[in-house]
Amino acid sequence: MDPVHFSDADASDVAAIADLHADSWRRNYRGAFSDSFLDGDVHRDRRQVWKARLAEAGDGAGPGAGTRTIVARTDSGVVGFVHTVYDHDPTWGALVDNLHVTHELKGQGVGRTLMGHAAQAVLTRDPSSGLYLWVLEQNTAAQGFYAALGGTTVERVLRHEPGGGRPPGLRIAWRDPSVLLPESGTR
Repeated sequence: MDPVHFSDADASDVAAIADLHADSWRRNYRGAFSDSFLDGDVHRDRRQVWKARLAEAGDGAGPGAGTRTIVARTDSGVVGFVHTVYDHDPTWGALVDNLHVTHELKGQGVGRTLMGHAAQAVLTRDPSSGLYLWVLEQNTAAQGFYAALGGTTVERVLRHEPGGGRPPGLRIAWRDPSVLLPESGTR
């Protein structure tokens, strides 16, 4: 595997993030989202979402920023990303709104490292914050990954997803996100 470098995303990353996000949804959410959405509008939808998110976030690291997107890249381009929304829920804390890694690099530690970066960003901003995310119930591989990282399933709800559909989703939480940090730190 080529060396992986981590940095804040910026507007130049919109297309690469949208491509990766759309590919991940097409691979993992068949049956939860409508086929017409996944086969058609998903890429356009993700491009619009990421263009808006990265325009709003600026550099994502400033004290007033409400979100942060961190990308993993190799010499060939973006291979993963994590998008965190600070102070999202008064009970559960910051939301990992998206975590995606290219299909080819799953199981290589990229997702684990991205989660560590998200946890570090949250704890730097608010050391008392928790961290949580939603995963579709059908995505058992992701559930196993989050469980291995110490996440606990705390809620099950029917979700309203882009492109139609109301698949069951699970809230997975870390009351103490420091469990996601490697012993030597993430940077």
